[in-house]
Amino acid sequence: MKTLTLYNSLSPLFRSSGLGSDPYAVFERLFDVAPSSGYDTRSPVADISESESSYLIEVELPGLSEKELKLEMKEGILSLSTAVKDEDSQEKRGTWLRRERREFRFARSFLIPEDADGEGIEAKLKDGLLAVSISKKPATAPRIVPVKVA
Repeated sequence: MKTLTLYNSLSPLFRSSGLGSDPYAVFERLFDVAPSSGYDTRSPVADISESESSYLIEVELPGLSEKELKLEMKEGILSLSTAVKDEDSQEKRGTWLRRERREFRFARSFLIPEDADGEGIEAKLKDGLLAVSISKKPATAPRIVPVKVA
């Protein structure tokens, strides 16, 4: 009886790519490669909650100001984006020994439920936390239609 090994069938694929038979090497290699452009892309983490009267989206944005953020509501989609350019020159800070914070950009989009009021959006940025509150439309009671006998 033959024993089946999950990764044996994939071995030729990994060997041909120069990564050997370890499928995890693919993921390690992805994280070792530096971005090819001058921009770093990051996606901030977000928490979304709901109350009886509104939705709340909280996004962690440390180090950003309200001038660097773009928040747009269009066709039921709330989009949050930024493109931060590093304007610190070498003369101001001296020679970099290690540089991990540099120019970056991100974009996140959230599909807003139908009962959300697109006009009732408030956004506040405090201590690196963006809180976007979206009020709900008032609930309408179902309309009872009388049936007439003809």
